[in-house]
Amino acid sequence: MKPLEGKVAIVTGGSRGIGAAIAKELAKNGAQVVINYQSRTDCAEAVVQEIEEDGGLSYAIQADVSDLNDVQNFLQEVISRFGKIDILINNAGITRDRSFRNLSEEDWNEVINVNLNSVFHTTSAVINHMLEKKSGRIINISSIIGQTGGFGQSNYAAAKAGMVGFTKSLALETAKSGITVNAVCPGFIETEMVAAMPDNIKEQMISKIPMKRLGQADEIAEAVLFLAQANYITGQSINVNGGLYM
Repeated sequence: MKPLEGKVAIVTGGSRGIGAAIAKELAKNGAQVVINYQSRTDCAEAVVQEIEEDGGLSYAIQADVSDLNDVQNFLQEVISRFGKIDILINNAGITRDRSFRNLSEEDWNEVINVNLNSVFHTTSAVINHMLEKKSGRIINISSIIGQTGGFGQSNYAAAKAGMVGFTKSLALETAKSGITVNAVCPGFIETEMVAAMPDNIKEQMISKIPMKRLGQADEIAEAVLFLAQANYITGQSINVNGGLYM
């Protein structure tokens, strides 16, 4: 029996990068995984295919998580198809990096809507379902930037810090109901976004990390898998950053 056998998991932003790694890790450990994506149908279908070729069960559903109606329809489809939701991974996120003096209202709102408001949308759509069955795991993918700040990232940092505060508050409200709510705060992970950085910037970044390397998406997925199984951990932020922030 795999540890997540019979569980239904949703991963928002699950078509690429950290989200795709999480989806594959949960599926490998027995979960039926619903991959949410906004625009990259090809990437989402590729993740589904990889999971199914490995013997897992996965399904991709397009939805804009910054839109409450879209999210409600998406999650109703999940309930209709699978009958329940056991694990919610709030991973969807974007960046619109600008120094604050050059940051437009559109840049601010777009990041807050996708990175933070989406967490409210998805969680509010599943919380009553989880409360009724007195079980559930909600795992929010925040960031080291929400803890330390980042130059040119006031919008992103605000959203990711907001996720941590949300995690703690919801954990307090749901602890007695068999639901755990935790956050994972990745450091600098080797993804497409980091790969696009100039080599000298990456070298500077790595020099500040005590482990002297970038993290891997699989290492974030391992932390998520741990929290998906943990029963007596709630309201916590698990830092996966090579020692960069302690």
